[in-house]
Amino acid sequence: MFGNYLIGLREGLEASLVVCILVAYLVKTDNRRQLAPVWAGVGIAVALSLAFGALLQFGSSTLTFQAKEALGGSLSILSVALVTWMVFWMRRTARHLKSELQGKLDAALAIGTGALVVTSFLAVGREGLETSLFIWTAVQATGDGIRPLVGAVLGLATSVVLGWLFYKGALKINLAKFFRWTGAMLVVVAAGVLAYGIHDLQEADFLPGLRSLAFDISTTIPPDSWYGTVLKGVFNFQPDPTVLQTIVWALYVVPVMVLFLLPERPKQTVPAPAANQPAAQ
Repeated sequence: MFGNYLIGLREGLEASLVVCILVAYLVKTDNRRQLAPVWAGVGIAVALSLAFGALLQFGSSTLTFQAKEALGGSLSILSVALVTWMVFWMRRTARHLKSELQGKLDAALAIGTGALVVTSFLAVGREGLETSLFIWTAVQATGDGIRPLVGAVLGLATSVVLGWLFYKGALKINLAKFFRWTGAMLVVVAAGVLAYGIHDLQEADFLPGLRSLAFDISTTIPPDSWYGTVLKGVFNFQPDPTVLQTIVWALYVVPVMVLFLLPERPKQTVPAPAANQPAAQ
């Protein structure tokens, strides 16, 4: 539940901040009449995300066991790739998100109403589709369709409240620090989803080694115990992973975490030539 709460909170807060910045900029620049196209784009993005999640859930229910495992494993790997790209992208752009969005909005205002709809749709739709895909794969990994969804809904609801407070000026958020530490936690969650995806592909006979276990501590940490359930829900922990799962988990989480936590290099600026310095011949 916590892992999905974190997904809903982080992805939802990204979308909420985007909407807040767009709305605040239109209000401050006396373009309130253009709010309707922005909200229309947001509504279309939300509807598309919900439809995508429903398609994943109901479409996969008609598949055979092998096909379902293959689909689940493939989508798990895809969702991990998207989340990894997202956390690095937000780490790099969090400080400049406001100016970047305002620049896009200025260009959309110059083009017309349709461009405003497209701008808000693209800004929110990416987070929505990523959220639907990652939550679906996380639900498949835990095997519990209720608590992960409750966690995701609570995370999204929290993000809406935080976004509203941010818009009203009642909340100051250090976006760089927030997205840095939630991104680090998401890397661990994504590693568990990736390992589960590998297990799905092994069960579908796409990858070998289903019977080669790296270790088995099921008696120490029973999967049906409260602490086993917590570990599985938060980290997608499995007490009896295969050798391939363990290798892939380590090869993902170690280098990605190290790269993500490395301090960013300051941008180097080339000093302007002095006014009295003669130009090069």
